[in-house]
Amino acid sequence: MPTPNATVIATFSRRMRLRLGDDAEVDARIKGRRLKPVCGDRVVAESIDGEDDWLITAIAARDNELTRPNLRGEPEVLAANLDLVVVVAAATPKPDWFIVDRYLAAAELMGADAVLVYNKTDLEPPDAAALGVYEAAGYRVMTVSAETAAGVDALAPVLGGHTAIFVGQSGVGKSSLINRVLGSERQKTAAISNKHQEGRHTTVNSIMLPLESGGDVIDSPGVRDYAPALVTSTDAAVGFREILEASRRCRFANCRHMQEPGCAVKAGVDDGSIDERRYESYRRVVITTEKLAERRR
Repeated sequence: MPTPNATVIATFSRRMRLRLGDDAEVDARIKGRRLKPVCGDRVVAESIDGEDDWLITAIAARDNELTRPNLRGEPEVLAANLDLVVVVAAATPKPDWFIVDRYLAAAELMGADAVLVYNKTDLEPPDAAALGVYEAAGYRVMTVSAETAAGVDALAPVLGGHTAIFVGQSGVGKSSLINRVLGSERQKTAAISNKHQEGRHTTVNSIMLPLESGGDVIDSPGVRDYAPALVTSTDAAVGFREILEASRRCRFANCRHMQEPGCAVKAGVDDGSIDERRYESYRRVVITTEKLAERRR
């Protein structure tokens, strides 16, 4: 394959926005139906005579992939070549810590670093107990306010030099935080829906934006649910640091950490060294993965 000469920085179904090697940006379409580029992909592209569009002809091997299962239970790639996942939660909409867990699990599984950012501290103090669980598991936790810019100065250096993606529930303020970091209104934002206190989807496509300090940040669409696409349910433990560590002391090497005897993970839940809710999150990932495997058969 020829050397990649462009990076996908925005996706619009079968149309793409590319950043070329000289930082120029061009629109592109995809050659054939088999190629499925995503934001962050390194691609081979060529200009088309007489047109402004370029043509994507190949996708370079990916370092990693952020995935989710589609309706058939098969992996769907959301973004690629990431080294930092920024999971955003907020005072409103009410945090779904199970979604937070699953995004953190995805980061572990793809070999990327992760940081948990709690936004909207101007509305109410953060849930110290909930955030403490993640700190105890070894995650960096940051509290910020996109509205007042509190804590944003500390966030910007964490992103510098990385290819980072902001993920989380709709309405938690991912785009607003990115705007603060960039110092400009680059991304559209919207208020929370008052009727259901659920976030409105304001980012309908993933888009990559360059950071002044070097690196890039991807703003991804908000979600109301998320799960990583796992090959088998045994991969689930890799996504939970404390469970993976305890699993090394289980009696059986193939322990699922559900009902097996001599399970060090269950013992950790019983003695409080593993958070009960985090363990429940792990169980849900295992059960979901096994159900999706049945759907694929």
